[in-house]
Amino acid sequence: MSLMACAQLVEAGDPDRFAATMAAPVAVRDRLWPLYAVNLEIARAPWAASEPMVAEMRLQWWIDTIGELAEGADRRGHPVTEALAPLLATDPGIGILLQSLAEARRWDFWREPFEDRAAFDTYLDATAGNLMWAAARVLGATPASETAIRDFAWGAGLAAYFRAAPELEARGRIPFVDGRPTTLATLASEGRVRIARARKTGIPRAARPALWPGAYAARLLALAEREPQRIAAGTLALSVFSRNWALLACALTGRY
Repeated sequence: MSLMACAQLVEAGDPDRFAATMAAPVAVRDRLWPLYAVNLEIARAPWAASEPMVAEMRLQWWIDTIGELAEGADRRGHPVTEALAPLLATDPGIGILLQSLAEARRWDFWREPFEDRAAFDTYLDATAGNLMWAAARVLGATPASETAIRDFAWGAGLAAYFRAAPELEARGRIPFVDGRPTTLATLASEGRVRIARARKTGIPRAARPALWPGAYAARLLALAEREPQRIAAGTLALSVFSRNWALLACALTGRY
């Protein structure tokens, strides 16, 4: 029941990861639902209250709870913690990745911009990178694949961040160190380069469904590179057909 609840949470709050998980082999879905559900809970925490300190308490609860689960504690009563516990018991390192992801989300509380480009890169790697690497690990990826998976995740995370940027601005955040269209186009190009580099690396086939949430990220980044003004306008999007076709191609061929 806790796994079903996690799947329902992801379906309602994270359509891309829900679709990617449904495209994955049935046997691996139950390992992905808890990760994507806890990521959703963590991502929501900074926006859970208008007062940053109250929202930060909620985020800290997740950080502490993940640590306790990794140490073998039994935290029943919440479907996400119940579903997450077996994964963390098998690989406590997943807990460290999730805690680091949650720590990075502290930036979302405040209205200050990223200190510099390095801080922005670190944020993308700690959020998108840690989640995708954790998902790949539970599907059997070895450390030899981590660099490539994080490269892919950086590009996919950037594409998702571009789409979220108008909402962040509406909520009073400053999403980019330099938001000029030419700078964003260069950033999009870098994301495509990282994805292409990752695709040249032999990531184990069994772990590839962890990368499928970014199935169409390269196409979205290409659009952002050509028309960076779409980012601020909130019109950076592909057709439903293009998104579905990219995911179907991954499912049919096993590529990423």
